[in-house]
Amino acid sequence: MTRFLKSHEYARIEGNKAYIGISEYAARQLGVVTYVDMPDLGEEFDAGDDFGAIESRKAASDLFTPVSGEVMEINETLEEDPTLINKDPMANWIICIEMSDPSELDSLMDEAAYAAFCESLH
Repeated sequence: MTRFLKSHEYARIEGNKAYIGISEYAARQLGVVTYVDMPDLGEEFDAGDDFGAIESRKAASDLFTPVSGEVMEINETLEEDPTLINKDPMANWIICIEMSDPSELDSLMDEAAYAAFCESLH
């Protein structure tokens, strides 16, 4: 299951873990990603908190967490090659959070709602 924020972050849910990254739409808008600023392991965030930033040749954007919880993993391969996000943003998540309140997922957009939202931006 994958859920989305209007700011174009996704949470791909596996059990009680949420793998968080940016959507394909966001990756296309940013262009070539040059840097990803990630939090430290063990940091805790509330849903909607700024957890880092992503930079491209075109722009820099804050990253927001769709759900509350503790950072359990960071995708260290992005430190070496941030362009992996451009190649497959859904596979190249940025952080993994252990969710403290899975009911927060109910307030996020599913894939169909997110696709309709993206269409409305054109």
